[in-house]
Amino acid sequence: MDVGFIGLGRMGRALAACLVRAGHTVRVWNRSPEAAQAVAGARPVPTAAEAFAGDAAVTMLADDAALRAVIVEGGLLDAPDRPGLHLSMSTISVALARDLAAIHERAGVAYIAAPVFGRPDVAEKGALNIVAAGDPGALGRAGPLLDAMGAKTWPFGPVPERANAVKLAGNFMLVSAIEAMGEAAAFAEGHGVAGADLLDLLTNTLFASPVYKGYGASIAADRYEPPGFNLRLGAKDIRLALAAAEAVGVPMPFASALRDNLIEAIAMGDGDKDLAALARVAARRSGRP
Repeated sequence: MDVGFIGLGRMGRALAACLVRAGHTVRVWNRSPEAAQAVAGARPVPTAAEAFAGDAAVTMLADDAALRAVIVEGGLLDAPDRPGLHLSMSTISVALARDLAAIHERAGVAYIAAPVFGRPDVAEKGALNIVAAGDPGALGRAGPLLDAMGAKTWPFGPVPERANAVKLAGNFMLVSAIEAMGEAAAFAEGHGVAGADLLDLLTNTLFASPVYKGYGASIAADRYEPPGFNLRLGAKDIRLALAAAEAVGVPMPFASALRDNLIEAIAMGDGDKDLAALARVAARRSGRP
């Protein structure tokens, strides 16, 4: 397929490379042009409009503001050459996903929300789990692209915003797991048990899953750099979850506590560290450095 890719951070570069390896023709654009040179086999283009064309366009931008600025305010949906479908893989708000679906419908461009679960190292292997929602016909056309970028695509029906709600729910659970491990480790340390030993036990028995094992290893080693997914982005996702919850009248009291702890972590200088650094909040509160 002829594919345009917009947004070449660590995750975007990995996904674009997967598409190249699968044999697709890939045009790439990024707001920082040097990033476009980092995808071997892809063709950098000078404007976002040249990437937002062809059989499909894929976007992997940092947040609501970036996606809205490039796609909507940038006028890409009004351009004469538009893609057959737009695969939006960013973690964005449910409200923006709903708006984008309506805007794309008016423009006559199929819109699929397809946020992902997994870190950049997983993306490099084409092993992400992808949550997808949108028109079934468009999802079928996007199948070869989704298969190239992920190990499995989990469909959630014809309403695009539902995929974004699923992604935010998953990220809420992920941040909750980190908070729980941080508090548990601080508790164990208070009783003379090494937090690393506790986490080694629990992440290999009761909680032997990728999230607990991966983030638990970082907490145990007090290792938060380089970040796989930085804490500031995790804070953004919790804010989005709380806003989406309020919109449908769903209380999320623990998400509110997580938001405050993430704000504290950022205030203490951990915003650009790995999300696992959230565990340092509990450690500091218990008197550990």
